[in-house]
Amino acid sequence: MQITSTNIAQPKTIIWRKKEVVTGIYKTPTNAPIFLGKNDVKDDEVTDRKYHGGEFKACYLFSEDYYGYWKNLYPNLDWNWGMFGENLTVSGLDETQIFVGDIYKVGEAKVQITQPREPCFKLGAKFGNQNILKKFIVCGHPGTYIRVLEEGFVKPGDKFTLTERPENSLTTAQLYHLIFAKNKDKDLLNLAAKNNALPERARKEFMSFLK
Repeated sequence: MQITSTNIAQPKTIIWRKKEVVTGIYKTPTNAPIFLGKNDVKDDEVTDRKYHGGEFKACYLFSEDYYGYWKNLYPNLDWNWGMFGENLTVSGLDETQIFVGDIYKVGEAKVQITQPREPCFKLGAKFGNQNILKKFIVCGHPGTYIRVLEEGFVKPGDKFTLTERPENSLTTAQLYHLIFAKNKDKDLLNLAAKNNALPERARKEFMSFLK
């Protein structure tokens, strides 16, 4: 995996259900290094910290490899890296090949794979159609959030080097499917419930399905 683009956003106000909502999803390429902090990316807008930012969602990665797929579906949009609200557009990111808890060295930082992105209305607002939420889920390539274990700058061209992989884990793709599946696989639930790369709240939620 390699960084294609580093992206940040300034706060932008949108209208949702007749109310003003401030969002940081409108990210654009910086063409410069960005600093990965423990709770967020420096100088990047993180408005709703209940669902964004923090230890387990400090930075969001999305794969460059799937931009072509989405461009074909929405050809009339003004396309650029950061379109999905990702801080890092990454080539070679395959959710079926990365595991929750994987630790990578990238640039000056050390990061850990945590959880896939679950789409919300703000993605629909950006794409001009809330139907993208269902399409995003069905596509199965949501990208991933990361935990920043060691802070530092990263830049386009930096490669991800795997330094540690947990013995008992599940892939980001498996976790994403588990989140939305009506009939949840008990083996995967066990793996998710015991994975310390996920926040305690999420682990407890997965554990509740086993009772």
